[in-house]
Amino acid sequence: MKLGFIGLGHMGAAMAANLVKAGHDVTLFNRSPGKSAALVELGAREAPNVAALCDREAVITMLADDDAASSIALGEGGLTTQLRKGAIHLSMSTISVALSKRLAQAHAQAGQRYAAAPVFGRPDMAAAAKLFIVCAGDPATIEASQPLFRAMGQKAFPIGTEPSAANLVKLSGNFLLASTIEALGEAVALVSKAGIDPRAYVEFLTSTVFNVPVYKTYGDLIAQGKFEPAGFAAPLGFKDIRLALAAAESLRVPMPLGSLLHDRFLRLLAQGGERLDWSAISGLAAQDAGQTFPRQG
Repeated sequence: MKLGFIGLGHMGAAMAANLVKAGHDVTLFNRSPGKSAALVELGAREAPNVAALCDREAVITMLADDDAASSIALGEGGLTTQLRKGAIHLSMSTISVALSKRLAQAHAQAGQRYAAAPVFGRPDMAAAAKLFIVCAGDPATIEASQPLFRAMGQKAFPIGTEPSAANLVKLSGNFLLASTIEALGEAVALVSKAGIDPRAYVEFLTSTVFNVPVYKTYGDLIAQGKFEPAGFAAPLGFKDIRLALAAAESLRVPMPLGSLLHDRFLRLLAQGGERLDWSAISGLAAQDAGQTFPRQG
């Protein structure tokens, strides 16, 4: 398939690489230069601007936030004005429900196809093509995108015909992940202050009643205080909680835990945690208990 791929961060670069390896004809664009060399060596091509890859059958965006996604899709020379009729914009970014609705409307008015397909998984899963993909949009568009999903992930989950449904599911999932991180942080702070080895504690939990990937992944990071390098940076976690709360407000759904998490991330960032993994909010519980913020090394 002839593809455009926009957004070469930790996740996007790995996803684009897997598309090239699967035999797709991939043309790349990244707003900041210098991130495409390895992919070009692999067989991709680089476009000088967004318009230069809009002759493709589909364009995938994997961007950091609403501002970046809106600029690329709705700004001057963006996808909605340059993408050919009938082509697909597959938005795999974690964006707001409101923006996803705007994109669906704009692409429909331009005679283009749009689907949302945000992903669950950290950079190691992206590199291994083991992402979980939640997708929503017109069934024919989702079906046409299946070869792309197979190249990047281990399973895709169609969730409905309204693209923004996939974005809401993604935001709710990240809310649950952040809630797990907070709960683990509080539990680890409790046992650590009593003199119990946090690594032994996490090993016990994840070998018995909490033998699931999220507890294993984040439990190990929390027990070790291993918050750098960031697999998913704290500012992105803060952004996702804010977007989840915005969606909840629009639907009049109270989310008390969401409000707690909002303040946890805000505190972490206020203390200079911009470069830390989002799991670093767990260290705030140790501070609350009068302990040192856990940091490996």
